[in-house]
Amino acid sequence: MNFRLNTVRNIATMNPKSSPKIKKGEKRLTRLQVMLSAGELTALDNFRFEKRMPSRASAIREILRRGLDADGFNVANAGTPSKAFGVIKGDGRS
Repeated sequence: MNFRLNTVRNIATMNPKSSPKIKKGEKRLTRLQVMLSAGELTALDNFRFEKRMPSRASAIREILRRGLDADGFNVANAGTPSKAFGVIKGDGRS
């Protein structure tokens, strides 16, 4: 647990503008399953190892945090299928 808290503190110092807010004693109770192509998994693992993240889950949370902090993204049209939202070029995204 200390390792995870230290990692969160390190992430917070990387971008102080959008540091994660973690309440003491807060637990993660929701499980989210994500299906990835081989290329997307490679991209995730490369990000994880370059940023020295302790797990794939922590890398995904960091990517989500960065994405939610970003400006200028497009809003999806109603009825757009999930396969239209690939992570890397060639995975449904043009």
